[in-house]
Amino acid sequence: MNSSPATTPTGPRQSRWLNRTVLGIGVASLLSDWAHEIATAVLPAFLASLGAAAAWLGVIEGVSDGLASFAKMGSGYFTDQMRRRKPIAVAGYLVTTIGTACFGFATQAWHVLLCRATAWLGRGVRTPVRKALLAAAVTPQTYGRAFGFERMMDTCGAIVGPVTATALIVALQHKYSQVFFLTLIPGLLAAGAIALLVNEPARVRVAHLSFGERLSALPRSFRRLLLAVALFGAGDFAHSLLILLATQKLTPVYGAGRAATLAVALYVLHNV
Repeated sequence: MNSSPATTPTGPRQSRWLNRTVLGIGVASLLSDWAHEIATAVLPAFLASLGAAAAWLGVIEGVSDGLASFAKMGSGYFTDQMRRRKPIAVAGYLVTTIGTACFGFATQAWHVLLCRATAWLGRGVRTPVRKALLAAAVTPQTYGRAFGFERMMDTCGAIVGPVTATALIVALQHKYSQVFFLTLIPGLLAAGAIALLVNEPARVRVAHLSFGERLSALPRSFRRLLLAVALFGAGDFAHSLLILLATQKLTPVYGAGRAATLAVALYVLHNV
């Protein structure tokens, strides 16, 4: 077994579960989800405006989600060996923000693929790091409250995002590139919330284990849960495909522009 040291949190955890770190991570989740849900809501109509076939949306979402999944697995393992996780989280939020905003420069579908894949790579890297920071900020007895708060803030962002997208589509008269550029605002604020509000506790060195050793050390029941989650994820589909389907169904009745707006508005109900 490799004996090179890793690190683990040390020092007293904060007794109040709604502390500065939990609040900062919650705010970051709200703002980041706000930004990328705006982009997700507009993406099907934007691809249509580029003349891309509907299949491109599936390719873009499939490749991006696959990269994000592998990035989560790698990030969780490798960042355990690092003294500080917070800079990785900030970098992940910045990569997601910039990659999403770069949709606005795309003139072909494969440009969107590159931008989305980059953005989701950053999202995959930051996710396990954010959860580790959150777990280190509270006691085990308050994990449920802290993680529930973070999920609540994330859901709020998922609702506000499509609402904002609907308003921007109308206000900007379907100038989708400008909509993507505006996602920089909440995205950068999300990275700022992590950088300024999150306190990372000191960590002490522990023995390094290989990925296989760590996996085999997990309880059998938890490994079964991981398998179930993996199977569900493999069978799941991108929710932006629902927006595309709604747009296609509504276009004969309302026309392409209004159908795209209505489809995004309906997406709000999905996220609620």
